Order: sequence, then C-alpha cells, then structure tokens
Amino acid sequence: MQKMKWPLGIAALSVFSFVGAALAVLAAVSLAFPGGPLEPMWQLNPRGHQGLARLHGWAVLLLSIVSGLCVLTGTGLWQRRRWGYRLAVAGLSIHLIADILNVVSGTEPRAIVGIPVVLALLVYLRRPRVRSAFAGG
Repeated sequence: MQKMKWPLGIAALSVFSFVGAALAVLAAVSLAFPGGPLEPMWQLNPRGHQGLARLHGWAVLLLSIVSGLCVLTGTGLWQRRRWGYRLAVAGLSIHLIADILNVVSGTEPRAIVGIPVVLALLVYLRRPRVRSAFAGG
C-alpha cells in the first residue's frame, strides 16, 4: 500500500498546536505565581491578564486544560489520526466563536484579526486532500 504524501499544512498546524500548549503553560505558571519572572509577558495583553486574574485559580486550571488539549491535538495531527483532526476542527471552531463573541460584545475588538485566520484554517482542513490524510485514524 502506497503511503499518501503528507500535506505541509498539517505539520504546520501540529507545530502551531504545540506552541499553543507551551504558551498556555507559561500563562498558567505566570498566573499561579504572580509577580514572578514571567509577569512581564502580560505587557503584550494586559486586558487578557486582568480577565484571567479575576478567575483566580480557575484560570490556571483552564489554561492547563487548554494546554493539554493542544498537546493532544498536535499529537493527533502529527500522527494523522482522525481524532486529532476532530480535535483540531473542534478547537478552531470554539476559537472562532470566541473571537466573534469578543468582537460583537466589544470585549476585545482586536479579536477581529483572528476571525479570517481561523476561517482559513477551517477551510483548509475541509479540503478533500487534507481530510483524506486522516482517513486511516
């Protein structure tokens, strides 16, 4: 049986998932230890920091779960497993809904930048060649 050529976008999305996992862990650690060496990273998104800080320990738990799901997604995509594909589509869909809600509610108007990016990724994942790469999982 001939092995199908691996779409490069799948590898990129897998790596992107692993980077997301690392960033979520860094955010969780910085919230768990306020005032620590990771605190300056929040200068990039002070509004996000305020929102997460209001959740107290729940934010650390939430970010830890997000990190774990990103690792699972990245692994599933890398191994071209059907469950990895489903996790990627579900995660991106949740991200899209959150971006839309943030823009519409006025909570984070800059989230409008993420909407076309996430839509493009979802369209990419729906392409027949990409979907067929996951048929064996």
